[in-house]
Amino acid sequence: MDAQESWPQLVQSTNDRFTKAHPGVQVDVQYQQWTTKNQKLDAVLAGKNVPDVVEMGNSETTNYIVNGAFSAVDPARFDQSDAWLPALADACRADGKTYCVPYYVGARVAVYRTDQFARAGVTGAPKAYPELLSALDKLKGTYGAEDPNYSALYMPGRYWYAAMAFVKDAGGEIAVKDGDKWKSSLSSPQSVAGLTEWKRLIDTYYVGDRAKDNGDQPQVVGQGRVGVFYGNTWEATAAADERSGGDPKLKDKFDTFPFPGPSGKLLPPFLGGSTLAVPAKSTRKDLAADWIKMFTDRESQKALIAVNTLPNNTTQLAEVAGGGINGPAAQAAATGGWMTPFAPGWTSVEKSNILPEMLERIANGKQSVQDATREADQRINEVINER
Repeated sequence: MDAQESWPQLVQSTNDRFTKAHPGVQVDVQYQQWTTKNQKLDAVLAGKNVPDVVEMGNSETTNYIVNGAFSAVDPARFDQSDAWLPALADACRADGKTYCVPYYVGARVAVYRTDQFARAGVTGAPKAYPELLSALDKLKGTYGAEDPNYSALYMPGRYWYAAMAFVKDAGGEIAVKDGDKWKSSLSSPQSVAGLTEWKRLIDTYYVGDRAKDNGDQPQVVGQGRVGVFYGNTWEATAAADERSGGDPKLKDKFDTFPFPGPSGKLLPPFLGGSTLAVPAKSTRKDLAADWIKMFTDRESQKALIAVNTLPNNTTQLAEVAGGGINGPAAQAAATGGWMTPFAPGWTSVEKSNILPEMLERIANGKQSVQDATREADQRINEVINER
């Protein structure tokens, strides 16, 4: 849906280039809803008439690859493959082969109200974790004293992309590979330390329902009672857009900075993005690979950058304007970020809601970090190795 709404010109220009290079060949692009696409894809892949190119989230590819759903491709055929972002490229690799091509990526950053920073006496975006805490203290002291529902930092309890960033920052992991099996490691000392700091932030700066996730973050932020939130840059635009439940009065009152982590480094963001794959049953594999090549080459990546989307490679991250709203996201992405485990059963872990449920219990104080993570480890280990 991003391609349909945000860069339809890139899709059209690629189709034009492709049909010029392959006279008589027509391209039929069919857009799907992201939440239901996998169910539809599973059904069509079971038959004979399969699409020639499919888009996948980079956290979704492993299960399809290990089950033989995608055809291997030669990375040397694709522009800048030696500079693909690891979070995308690693999701495409298995047994020394490459089964998909990185498309684009997103990285979360701190998004803040510039007018609130000014009134609270915060001069400039925080560059280190102590500076961030000082800014949040000033926001809380200025606005929290006036409004008991004000959150200096919006951080709902089930927001696992944020919580796991603190785990990674502390040197922890969601799961690690042990031999040929995956094993959950949320109860490791490092992971526990990261979640303990995440809980401290919630207790100190967040006012709101701890049993919710970040799904309505732009709408909540649009109500004007949030100083800083951790999210994608498009959410700042949405928070000021009436069509998405935001407040137009907030237009031009947001800016971004890379979220500093407690470790002294930037908080490593989850690098969520998309890849493009050729189904193993496709009868036009070479043509499919050629279309992907055009759609992901250097010029196409420039088109994505122009619409505030991060490219698929480290080289062109430097082309993202540092002073623009997406500049800090490029800076965060350049750190390497993190990805969910490339385990065959990771999709089952997500469907089971193990992480959000664990975090909700921690955020609400119903379980200690240690007890909640041990229980989550047990639940994850039951499904993470399933194909």
